[in-house]
Amino acid sequence: MTVLENRPNTALLVIDVQKGVVADAHDRDRVVVNIGHLVDRARSAGVDVVWIQHHDDGLVRDSEGWELVPELDRDDDEPLVHKSYGDAFEDTELEKVLAHRGIGRLIVTGAQTDQCVRCTLHGAFVRGYDATLVADAHTTSDLSRYGAPSPDEVIAHTNLYWQHQAAPGRTAGAVSAAEVDFARA
Repeated sequence: MTVLENRPNTALLVIDVQKGVVADAHDRDRVVVNIGHLVDRARSAGVDVVWIQHHDDGLVRDSEGWELVPELDRDDDEPLVHKSYGDAFEDTELEKVLAHRGIGRLIVTGAQTDQCVRCTLHGAFVRGYDATLVADAHTTSDLSRYGAPSPDEVIAHTNLYWQHQAAPGRTAGAVSAAEVDFARA
């Protein structure tokens, strides 16, 4: 059993909300607005906001599609973690960033639900983090032409699945943006 000790702080993770990632994402505008409100609330509560930015052969660093969406503004003092795998912990500085800040509880938002969001949630949980998914602040593109369920079904299933995660000494769950309690941080 992995449980983090002496990590009382919380962070809001904003995963891959980049122009090229969410360009055709399901309910994109509403999700981005919800994430923006969460970012503002986290900052007001003194909770760290950690930004995750993906790159690979299809999403080249420094390209327009690689940039964060213009509706969200990262403060210069907020960590930006670059990744090239689905799990934001794999081959990145994320664990070091979180450890340095005493963070043991993650509030997770972003894209793609069925890829990087899900991988990072699992990566956090098995590493000992408490991990809460914000049910109305993550999205995905329509991959039904490849046999995947529709985006709304993917999102609903992920919310249901994560709502019922459990492990010794750790908490998980799925809550709406309005239900996120940063005061508990």
